[in-house]
Amino acid sequence: GLVKASALLVGGDPGIGKSTLLLQAAARFARNGLKVLYISGEESAAQVRGRAERMQVEHENFLLVEQPVLEQVLPALYDDPPVMLVVDSIQTVLSEEIDGAPGLVSQIRTCGSLLADFARATGCAVVVVGHVTKDGDLAGPRVLEHLVDTVLDFEPQEQGTVRMIRAVKNRFGRTGELAVMEMTGTGLRPVRDASALFL
Repeated sequence: GLVKASALLVGGDPGIGKSTLLLQAAARFARNGLKVLYISGEESAAQVRGRAERMQVEHENFLLVEQPVLEQVLPALYDDPPVMLVVDSIQTVLSEEIDGAPGLVSQIRTCGSLLADFARATGCAVVVVGHVTKDGDLAGPRVLEHLVDTVLDFEPQEQGTVRMIRAVKNRFGRTGELAVMEMTGTGLRPVRDASALFL
């Protein structure tokens, strides 16, 4: 589950499975009758829809918006907020409040603040995707980590299909928690016997 009115950052290398995991999570909420909104700045709506259909996660409560300007989306959501809002990714959305292209530190900080404020004002759980740089840091000199309640890091493994997801910040529980997942043709699946995998 997710904590109401919280902001969560999911970080990791491009292509590691962040969007896949969030599509699956969003679909589970939608199937339980809860409204989910997915803002896609990284991929076109057709690409996201195609992946959702392949993974069989499409649902009428799962709404998709292809709009990079947050002020074009957020104001309408204050009256009827979703339970979960996914922004994929923070490096591709922008705010009209400041000048600058998406991905600049000033844009990331402003967009992160707008999303965190939206979460706290509406009770919506906001999940933000953030890519890491070549140095392994979250883009925007870790500015996002200070704006959110929880940070999850995707860690690649030598085994090509295995993904480890670690909680490195968590205002609502322990850090250091680890999920071991395997990428399959239909999405990420938990590895039931993780200890055997690494022996």
